[in-house]
Amino acid sequence: MKVADKWKDYKIIATGDGMKLERWGDVVLLRPDPQVIWRPSRDLYACKDISAVYRRSAKGGGSWEYRRPIPDEWTVSYGDLNFIVKPMGFKHTGLFPEQAANWDSMRALIEGRRAENPGSPVKVLNLFAYTGGASVACAKSGAQVTHVDAAKGMVERAGRNARLSGIESGIRYIIDDCFKFVKKEIRRGNRYDAVIMDPPSYGRGPNGEMWKIEDDIFDFVTTCAQVLCEKPLFFLINSYTTGLQPTVIKNILTLALKDFKAETSSYELGLPTDEGICLPCGASGLATFG
Repeated sequence: MKVADKWKDYKIIATGDGMKLERWGDVVLLRPDPQVIWRPSRDLYACKDISAVYRRSAKGGGSWEYRRPIPDEWTVSYGDLNFIVKPMGFKHTGLFPEQAANWDSMRALIEGRRAENPGSPVKVLNLFAYTGGASVACAKSGAQVTHVDAAKGMVERAGRNARLSGIESGIRYIIDDCFKFVKKEIRRGNRYDAVIMDPPSYGRGPNGEMWKIEDDIFDFVTTCAQVLCEKPLFFLINSYTTGLQPTVIKNILTLALKDFKAETSSYELGLPTDEGICLPCGASGLATFG
């Protein structure tokens, strides 16, 4: 497991009964987490510092219950990176702090390549890129990032995160279906040193195309391999789909990238808690190239 244990502006205070109590900067939130199937060591709802609780609805979805006034959005920092936090629908905040472990790994790879080849840009393609955590991290280390997501609002948030982190150039923002964009890049002959993807479990394309990760992920990764340059740097897959175990992701990378000399690894991502345990938060697979 890779544990994102370097945060100063974020921490998990306590967990239990499907909920996690978190501090985001000065704001404390209590929200659901499907991995938390154990009993709490104390009454999480009794915490006097809670600003908002996400309540699930019996009809699906849910809503935030505010116990005290908080800003519509605020900023947290991870080292030299700054991100907007905003309570949104379906319990999200616009940031996945466990991904900091991957940000650190990617930044080290990018900075190593740039040190070896100072005159050559490192081109990164970030697919299903959401609010741009990975895009901002890679660009901060000098990569040229193409950020692709179909949701205009999330792409706009990514731009704001980049500017908060002092990045005024280096990221190209694309609002498009990721599958169609990759196929267009293949036809155009555009190539990248690295690919990052965080595909959803389910989804529909602009013309009603159905995406189910278990059925479609292998073919998509194989297609994305065609946009890698002759001497690529890395290929990272993130997944929050419960059934997609780390070894499954590793196997996909090994088979889909068989024409490259890739070293593949896979791991859970985790966050430490003040209780002395580590909360699992999805899985990643990373291929690096010699």
